Amino acid sequence: MTLFTEFGRYLLMIKGMFSKPENWKMYWKELMHQCNEIGFGSLGIVVIISVFMGAVSALQTAYQLVSPVIPLSAIATIVRDTVILEFAPTLVCIVLAGVVGSKIASELGNMRVSEQIDALEIMGINTKAYLVLPKILAALIMIPLLVIFSAALGIYGGRLAVTTSGIVAANMYDKGLLENFQPYNVFFALVKAYTFSFIISSIPAYYGYHVQGGALEIGRSSTKSVVVSCVSILFADYVLAALLLQ
Repeated sequence: MTLFTEFGRYLLMIKGMFSKPENWKMYWKELMHQCNEIGFGSLGIVVIISVFMGAVSALQTAYQLVSPVIPLSAIATIVRDTVILEFAPTLVCIVLAGVVGSKIASELGNMRVSEQIDALEIMGINTKAYLVLPKILAALIMIPLLVIFSAALGIYGGRLAVTTSGIVAANMYDKGLLENFQPYNVFFALVKAYTFSFIISSIPAYYGYHVQGGALEIGRSSTKSVVVSCVSILFADYVLAALLLQ
């Protein structure tokens, strides 16, 4: 029953976000602030993960392709499809669930414990719309952009790894990138990115918004939100792959 209760409260929170803003300028300012926090605040970790993710993927693919029948350009093709389909959207979003999700949960939890949310509600402000909605919209704007950036960096990281180690020539790698390219893979990656963005922002917002207690409960809700977000991302990844890759 606890699961259904929390899911119902989660849906009510989502429903309560959609109301006419009291002040458009105030909401726009909060949205821009969240875009900066979520997007540019996570850029460093995304760059590091993406480059090494592509480099390791390329080296391990080259290690496994021992057959002389398979051309070396296949390394680039495998790295490209692996990064676009799985590594960039899923792995990066799991990391962002820890970076962005814990920050959202702790921020809202601290506002709830310190009674700042109660003060805003007394002033007649819809706190769900003012505090939660800009975070979700900012995640839906910035995280797909980070996923696209991550895919490009991952492919370049793979190129850098195999060319500097002398495994594949640069022109051979570039040739493999263009072989059998399917634009649908990019569409699938963006569907995953938008789905995961909503999960990363809404679930931690729910746990932070409804936290009860003190500082200890803020930490617990932040940890629980990251765990639930990661599990939800993996489950959604399987469902989307089963539905869209048939």
